[in-house]
Amino acid sequence: MSKLFIDIGSTYFKVAQEGRIEQYFRDFNKNILDDLNSKCADTISKYSKEDINICSSANGGLSTLIIGLTNSFSLKYAINIAFNSGINIIDTVLYPKIESEPVPSELIDVVIVVGGIDSVKNVFDEKLLTYLEKVNYQNIVYVGSKENNAFLEKHVDNVVLLENIISDKLKIQEEALKNYLTDLYQSDIVGKEDIKALYAITSNQIFSTPYIVNRSLPKINERLDVADPFIVVDIGGATTDIHYSRDLVNDNIVSEGAYDRLVFKKLGVFKSRESLVHTAKSNEFVFELLEHLNVTENILEEQSEKATRTLMQLAIFLVLYKVSKHHGQYVELNLDILNSIVLTGGITKVLTQDEVDDIVLFFYKKILQFHSAPSTLLDKNYEIWTYGI
Repeated sequence: MSKLFIDIGSTYFKVAQEGRIEQYFRDFNKNILDDLNSKCADTISKYSKEDINICSSANGGLSTLIIGLTNSFSLKYAINIAFNSGINIIDTVLYPKIESEPVPSELIDVVIVVGGIDSVKNVFDEKLLTYLEKVNYQNIVYVGSKENNAFLEKHVDNVVLLENIISDKLKIQEEALKNYLTDLYQSDIVGKEDIKALYAITSNQIFSTPYIVNRSLPKINERLDVADPFIVVDIGGATTDIHYSRDLVNDNIVSEGAYDRLVFKKLGVFKSRESLVHTAKSNEFVFELLEHLNVTENILEEQSEKATRTLMQLAIFLVLYKVSKHHGQYVELNLDILNSIVLTGGITKVLTQDEVDDIVLFFYKKILQFHSAPSTLLDKNYEIWTYGI
C-alpha cells in the first residue's frame, strides 16, 4: 500500500490516499481520534502505523509578546522570525519606553526579549524585571547580547538563552530562535490531549499544517498553473496563513529560507469569527467593500450562509491589506509584482472563482491603485498540503 496522509483542521479532517482526498466535517462532541475512527476506520485499518502521516492546524497557533531595544533591528528581526515560525504576535514593547507600556491582559505563550549586538553590555535592568512580573506568560526566551545572559539567567526563572538574532554586522541570525519557536509550536500541537491520542494510529511525528504547506511551495509549480512570484493564502476556521517567496520582501533581513509564512491567529472564519469581525469593523475600507458587495454592516452579526461567504471575502481583503505597504505592523510584501495568488483551505469549498476574483480586484484597485490584479487559483481539492507531507 502507499502512504495515508491525514490533516486535522479546526473544522474538517482531510484524508488523502493514492491521489484521492476526502474531507469530513468534524463532530465536536467527540474527541479527534474517536471522530476520525467513526468516519475513516476502514481506511485507517488498511495502513500500518509507519505508513500514516498526520499534520494538524487545530491548535490555532501560539501567542507572543516581544520586548526589543530598537524598532529598526531588535523588534523588526524578532517580529519577522516569530511570524515565520507560526507565532501570533499579541504585542511589542520598545524597551526604552517599557515603564509606560501597557501590559497584556491575556496569557502569553512565549515572551521574546532581544536587544544589542554581542559586544553591548547592560542593555536590560530592573525595569525589565518589574514589567515581566506583571505579565502572565508560560515561556520566555532571550536572544539579545550575550553580555546580558548572566543578568537574565540570574533574575528570570526558566529563561531560555539562545544565540543573538542580531550579528555584529547587523544581519539576522534566525536559525536558533526559529527552531525554538517551531519546536514550541510543535509541542503545543502534540501536547493537546486530542492530538496525543493520534499516536495510537501513527508512529511518525505529527507536524503543524503551516509547516507542511510551507514545505510544499517549491513543488507547487510542478502541479499547479502558477507564475512566480506567488503567494498561497490558507483561510481556515481558526487562522489565516500566508505563505510567500522571500523575493517579495524588500528589507535589510537576510534569510537562508526561500519561503516564509505569516500566521494570523485572529482571522479565522469559524473559531476566531468574533476577532475577524472586530478587525473588519476597525478597517477604514471595509464599509466601502461591503457596499461593493451589496450588503450592509448587519451581515457581520448574522449567522447565515451569506454571512459566512461575506466573512471569507473580508478575510481575503484583510490579509492582503495587512501585508501591503499601507499597514506597517507585519512583514510588507511587494504585492505590486505579484503574479499569482493561490487560495487553499476551507474557503475554497465556499467561494466561487468569480467571488474571489472580485475581492482581489477590489483590493488592487482601491488599495494599490492598480487597474488589474494577479491571477487567482482555487485549490478546491485542498491538495497543496499533500505535496509537503
